[in-house]
Amino acid sequence: MMVARAAGLFTATLVATACVAQTCGGDLAGTRHLVESARYAIAYTTAPDPIPVGQHFIVEFAVCARDGAQPPQGVRVDASMPEHKHGMNYRPGVTMVRPGTYRAEGLLFHMPGRWDLIFDLIVGTTTERMTETIRLE
Repeated sequence: MMVARAAGLFTATLVATACVAQTCGGDLAGTRHLVESARYAIAYTTAPDPIPVGQHFIVEFAVCARDGAQPPQGVRVDASMPEHKHGMNYRPGVTMVRPGTYRAEGLLFHMPGRWDLIFDLIVGTTTERMTETIRLE
């Protein structure tokens, strides 16, 4: 009986986690990408899509806290090229569109290759970093 109860709890947790991921950023326009951690899901779109080399682009994103996680008090967006050991030549600005949804402007990938799009979620005195790898040809 204990095994069945534990399995049921595990299944319920998986369903709740999947629901957060499926609904996160459901109102974002465009192709929705998803970055997940144990505590958060981030859904984002880019404009334009796909991201062009050498042109500014925008990232609109929603941050969804999973059960028990606090919503972040602040967010930052950045990007780097780990294989080249450098970041962007521009510092993007982030504004809140509405609670939980943000817009980052001023991003520019100045060369093709592997870029890591970085989302920093500030919660109290800690920062949780979530990263999505993007390859530009």
